Amino acid sequence: MAMNGRLTAAAQGFKGANQIYVPQGGRQAVDSIDFHQQPWIPYCYEGFCGKRYSPLADMPGSLYETSNLDRGGNNRKKKIEEFSRSSREKLVQSKNKMFSKFTSILQHAVEALAPSLPLQEDFVYHWKAITHYYIETSDDKAPVTDTNIPSHLEQMLDILTQEEEERESGETGPCMEYLLHHKILETLYTLGKADCPPGMKQQVLTFYTKLLAHIRQPLLPHINVHRPVQKLIRLCGEVLAAPTENEEIQFLCIVCSKLKQDPYLVDFFLENKSKRPDTKTPGGTELVKDNVLAPDTGQSWTEEQAERPEQPQAAAAASTSTPSSNHNNGNNYNLVTSLLNLTKSPDGRIVVKACEGLMLLVSLPEPAAAKCLTENTELCELLTDRLVSFYKALPQSMDPLDIETVESVNWGLDVYNLKEDAAVFTGKRALISFLSWLDYCDQLIKEAQKSAAAVMAKAVREKFFVSVMEPQLMQTSEVGILTSTALLNRIIRQVTSEALMQEMIYFLLGEEREPETQATMAQNPLRHRLIEHCDHLSDEISIMTLRLFEQLIQKPNQHILHSLLLRSLEERNYLENKPQEEREPLENGQPHDAVDLEEDPLFGDDLSPDSRLSGSDWLSSSPPQSPDHSKCDGKTEVHKIVNSFLCLVPDEAKSSYHVEGTGYDTYLRDAHRQFRDYCGVCQRWDWRGNPKPLEKCNLDSPFFEGHFLKVLFDRMGRILDQPYDVNLQVTAVLSKLSMFPHPHLHEYLLDPYINLAPGCRSLFSVIVVGDLMLRIQRIPDFTPKLLLVRKRLLGLEPEGINIDHMTLLEGVIVLEEFCKELAAIAFVKYHAAAASSPIFNI
Repeated sequence: MAMNGRLTAAAQGFKGANQIYVPQGGRQAVDSIDFHQQPWIPYCYEGFCGKRYSPLADMPGSLYETSNLDRGGNNRKKKIEEFSRSSREKLVQSKNKMFSKFTSILQHAVEALAPSLPLQEDFVYHWKAITHYYIETSDDKAPVTDTNIPSHLEQMLDILTQEEEERESGETGPCMEYLLHHKILETLYTLGKADCPPGMKQQVLTFYTKLLAHIRQPLLPHINVHRPVQKLIRLCGEVLAAPTENEEIQFLCIVCSKLKQDPYLVDFFLENKSKRPDTKTPGGTELVKDNVLAPDTGQSWTEEQAERPEQPQAAAAASTSTPSSNHNNGNNYNLVTSLLNLTKSPDGRIVVKACEGLMLLVSLPEPAAAKCLTENTELCELLTDRLVSFYKALPQSMDPLDIETVESVNWGLDVYNLKEDAAVFTGKRALISFLSWLDYCDQLIKEAQKSAAAVMAKAVREKFFVSVMEPQLMQTSEVGILTSTALLNRIIRQVTSEALMQEMIYFLLGEEREPETQATMAQNPLRHRLIEHCDHLSDEISIMTLRLFEQLIQKPNQHILHSLLLRSLEERNYLENKPQEEREPLENGQPHDAVDLEEDPLFGDDLSPDSRLSGSDWLSSSPPQSPDHSKCDGKTEVHKIVNSFLCLVPDEAKSSYHVEGTGYDTYLRDAHRQFRDYCGVCQRWDWRGNPKPLEKCNLDSPFFEGHFLKVLFDRMGRILDQPYDVNLQVTAVLSKLSMFPHPHLHEYLLDPYINLAPGCRSLFSVIVVGDLMLRIQRIPDFTPKLLLVRKRLLGLEPEGINIDHMTLLEGVIVLEEFCKELAAIAFVKYHAAAASSPIFNI
């Protein structure tokens, strides 16, 4: 035998040791073993007489022990046969791989040299080349990249694109007709689902994506397109971190963009679950019901339900047990389900793309799609669950300044460095993650169809605000109250969508519309607690809560001001209910210490066009002369009001005229700009232009200014005894409330001459400090100390020794500045009314 010759030759080379190497398995399999790859074991031959000896043979129980060799001949024979079979398979695979590469090279050479065929023949050739692979090849383990399939698919795409470019717009060519008629996309879906050969699913997803992206004519309306597309959608997101995730998200996003271009196509993707062709047996085998597929003409489920109104639609029941399951008895929105699954990917880029796809889908105007989106998918659960998890990951205690000053966050664009974030402040990364997802929820609801936006916003209110935030705001720990209030303030600042803002306001203030009374002001526990925090023992909590309300009243929502203020002022029962002749006469003319404003250019008639508000900038809602005002003209009226505020602080307590740049004119410019902005916010609100006529008001009902104004007025009454920062925040809130162009609000806050009912108070009556002169006379060197404090507050003087009565001195300065600000607001509002109404001749 051949082996004998090899052994003899080897023996002649190793006579000294009488040792040669033979393949493992013995002589019986020598003709079938690849000698280049198999392992070798040592054997010794004595005299080459055929008697074999091995040092291993003397070991008891060894495989090579002579007795064991004799007794185990049958087992050894089986092992040799298995080994031989495996060797032959590897050899065939190697030859097939070499042949495949050679064929691919040869094919490209032929295609380059051969004359070009008509597009349709070329297209059919490439498709048949793919189908022949499955007919001729029995090896299903070789990856698809080792075959010609990717090349053929690419050629087919190029042919379809070229065909469309050569034809008129909207005309279907023979290649596209062939693709649609022969259901090529259906066949490719089947191959991709089986992933045969390995990697075929990736190739199919790429083909679908490029086909939808490159072909301009509408393909999705064809039943032989949208049906396989719908089936392929179901395959996406089934496995997290799958190797095809990138191709899956690209495919889903191109489908979403096509639906955005033609929203009516979404009906093809609202699948009636009772008609689903793919069902699973208890063993998990997938079956195709031909009798269900047969009558399917591509008609949407909404059309079918309209034709069969007697068939009830079951309610949806969302499930969170598995990422891809959506247990409902109604209709499936598989495109949304697949995108939701991909939002759980560990790859951040995939998550962002999935979120973008969802944003496209929620913006579709079709009511059926919006209903299916919110009722039959887990979109609301995704938004709320992730928002809750990000919030709970925040530290229990955070500096309010860090929360307020952290950079603005846009979802999907935040880049971070863990070391840098931790160096800035603890919890910065968690805070940015929370704010980023909040921004996504806000933008998603902002872009969503109206009914879908309302459902999603309500879900955020119930699952996040009520369930998570309310207990944090109602707690008794001062540290916890401060942190949660600062976070709520940041949330209010960031939310811009109308639906989410409405639900957030209902959560904070309640939905009540009727006038507030002392008995009902605690009806909403959270609202009551927040307002009480404006007058908390902790100045930090008071300041933070006042900032929250300052932020809140600037949001463009009418219910905020109605709940906090206007419902209590609606009946004007703060006015004295007496006949005109029974009222005490008002002081005629101006106060004796009034400032003469006739020569002041700021109060002149020749306001420049830039400084005068046009009639369209305001709703003419600043109150004109009411019947109970006996004023001679508008100029006298506004001058009297301005002087009333400017002269409220006696000259002995004023210090602004000693410091340059702190005059009244600076407030005028700011008031002009801010008032114009506020009027723009209020343009679309149904506010009355003039005060409600007194004869229609219920003046006999007891007046209560409301819980919010009550706390603010109480704070203002202690302005000389409160810290400087608290006073600044209280006056900031009141000045913003005074800006709003509502006639009752203007009358109550900015008219010092209204006749108040007994027991009522207004803003002017609150800031009149009766014992101011008495208190400042008790302070030695009051004026120099007051001036020094003002310069320190302005940064004109360095901090030095402590000054006695610092709180009182700072309170006097804040009071003076607040009076100047109110005077400027009153002046600007009256001139705005004069510019749009002929009543005033200013």
